[in-house]
Amino acid sequence: MGSLSEMERKQPARLADVARAAGVSVATASRVLNGSPHRVSDQLSERVREAARRLRYAPNVGAQVLARATSQTVALLLHDVTDPYFGQIAGGVLAEAARRNVRVLIADTGIDPDSEVQHLDSLRGYRPRAVIVAGSRTTDKAAEQRLVEHLSDLLELGATVVSVGQPGLPGRVVRPANREGAAALARYLAEQGHRRFAVVAGPEQLQVVRERREGFLSALPEDAEVVHVAAEFTRDGGYQAGRALLDGDSLPTAVFVTSDVQATGLCTALREGGVSIPDQVSVAGFDDIPIVRDLTPSLTTVALPLHDMGVKALEAALVEDADYPDELLIAAELIERASTARPRP
Repeated sequence: MGSLSEMERKQPARLADVARAAGVSVATASRVLNGSPHRVSDQLSERVREAARRLRYAPNVGAQVLARATSQTVALLLHDVTDPYFGQIAGGVLAEAARRNVRVLIADTGIDPDSEVQHLDSLRGYRPRAVIVAGSRTTDKAAEQRLVEHLSDLLELGATVVSVGQPGLPGRVVRPANREGAAALARYLAEQGHRRFAVVAGPEQLQVVRERREGFLSALPEDAEVVHVAAEFTRDGGYQAGRALLDGDSLPTAVFVTSDVQATGLCTALREGGVSIPDQVSVAGFDDIPIVRDLTPSLTTVALPLHDMGVKALEAALVEDADYPDELLIAAELIERASTARPRP
């Protein structure tokens, strides 16, 4: 259970404080204290109520009533609306919203949690029924905590919250199997006979990058040699990573790129450098965005059902079934295409 030191603070306790003190998620605390139809065990309920009593927590009833009388508006926060990964997710959200006659407001936040907080503040006037936050969580704990507190406020006001990515934010989460998918790719490349690898990873502060990189490394054989190249999560970032590999002492036989968008640029750089894919270097990505099927050669990748992830995110934001899970794990699938082959002797 969390510490109750917050009792000593002068400002009123928040829902996040109660959840932390009770050792439960903000969503669970909200269900206990705000009259949600979702069931919570008697033991957890008592812990939450005891923490609330000790912290002298008092819900803002007037604000809750106002928020619960709100429109059919869902706010969707995306890290990059021009990125095909997020575009596919947004497409799923919009398709399901049209089917349910719900309006969606979209904000492009970048990867900065404080930008997400600012957009949440600006969206508050719309009194959204739900908020969907799509994007990897970062390793900036202070900034993430500020985001948690703002989302907790929305939960307290009666909105629902869904994140698409890693667990850690209040509400429900649609979690793609990044680690598991990357591990499957590593085993596949190792079975082909590869032992000299390069891993081209996106920004280190993004948890998705760590999940994919660590999942890949965990499944490599002990005799594998690995070179790490950092790159922006963009096509140009992948291109620069490809140039860096060309400038190195020797090329790996296989390259894992942590996103397909990066992989498109990397493949271009290798081709410009006279490297044949996959005869000299095999290349594999992650996500299975539509364009990679049309590359020459087509890209081996780990596929996520991005459109369906968007559909499920909106469903999770609106469904009131007490048995609906708080976490939806989205399976990843290895797609073998022409960009990978056995290494030449």
